[in-house]
Amino acid sequence: MKRHIYLAGPLFTHAERAYLAALRDRLRQLPGVTVTWPGDLFESDHLAMLGPKAKQYIFEGCRDAIHEATHVISLLDGTQVDDGTAWEIGYAYARGLPILGLRTDFRQAGDTAHSVANAMIECSCHAIYRSADELLATLAK
Repeated sequence: MKRHIYLAGPLFTHAERAYLAALRDRLRQLPGVTVTWPGDLFESDHLAMLGPKAKQYIFEGCRDAIHEATHVISLLDGTQVDDGTAWEIGYAYARGLPILGLRTDFRQAGDTAHSVANAMIECSCHAIYRSADELLATLAK
């Protein structure tokens, strides 16, 4: 089965970018999997050149990449899910795409004592994995 994964997550720190780039590379090693990661879609110099138009360019690029996807994997770490990632999850959910969450953060989050993330995020995900290894093992099956 061919799967085209859109990998969503925050890209604002070196640590976030490095983690997601490594996850992208691991996902690409799975048979039949292609991955689109926003970190690969946009060049800083080009965005700087676009000035105020950069935000529309980023929005359209991410939206269009979700249109091409068959699955979305979203990094859910942090005290709250990144707002851009939350939008991507909602958009993918509205399009009927399967969404797999990855939450490696051990802190309690969400609306109840049993929550992994905000109820709107958690209930949009088909599954939430607590490690990249667990996620990759499931995808490899």
